[in-house]
Amino acid sequence: MRLPGKPLADIAGTPMIVHVWRRAVAAEVGPVVVACGDRAIADAVESAGGRAVITDPLHPTGSDRIHEAIGRIDPGRLHDAVVNVQGDLPLLDPAAVRVAIAGLADPETDIATLAAIIEDEAALADTSVNKVVAGFADPERPARALYFSKAIVPWGPGPHYEHIGLYAYRRAALERFVGLPRGVLEQREHLEQLRALEAGMRISVSLIDAARLGVQVDTPADLARARQLMELHPVISAKAGTQGRQGTIASPGLPLSRG
Repeated sequence: MRLPGKPLADIAGTPMIVHVWRRAVAAEVGPVVVACGDRAIADAVESAGGRAVITDPLHPTGSDRIHEAIGRIDPGRLHDAVVNVQGDLPLLDPAAVRVAIAGLADPETDIATLAAIIEDEAALADTSVNKVVAGFADPERPARALYFSKAIVPWGPGPHYEHIGLYAYRRAALERFVGLPRGVLEQREHLEQLRALEAGMRISVSLIDAARLGVQVDTPADLARARQLMELHPVISAKAGTQGRQGTIASPGLPLSRG
């Protein structure tokens, strides 16, 4: 069962999107803006002291949404990178945002993202859990993404990795990406990141502990779990982000998948 209106779902007296905004701000990587297609979501963020921009509600992907948002809020191109934080991660560890951005340290990387080792056999077989294929010679260093799939890949003994849909884009790469036609593999797997791979773009993947994500809230059961966990974790208060060359956008306006 899906969760209607989840960005505004109450968790410890605060809308979920405000929790996500606060955690993105706490990462201290640059200014944070919530991009959404709903005035009520923008009002909630602005009432908490945040900044929101209302984008076209009909955007097909989160990438299209943040592309519109960054173009409107930074027409002077002060920021050369942007992070897309999913709006349904109210317990996100702010450090995960910094890990994603670190993947852009390699100048050949166009897009950086995250993955976690799949420990549960049921999750491995679950087609709603998107997998990424990457050869981590050193788990402390990013590896190049070779493929993304809903299937169990690769074959043979060894770890499998769940793709975490938190992306850091070079701005030029984001602009190129949204201008590309949908790829054959993207349409087959229904995973937009395959469009980038098919076009020869380089995606860097960094490993994190899955606990850093908390709970991705997609269902009423997820929401109940998030409320329980929030009681065990301090509520993060927003403070001003540093004026770096990166910007962070939380994008709650679509049902956001794990890929």
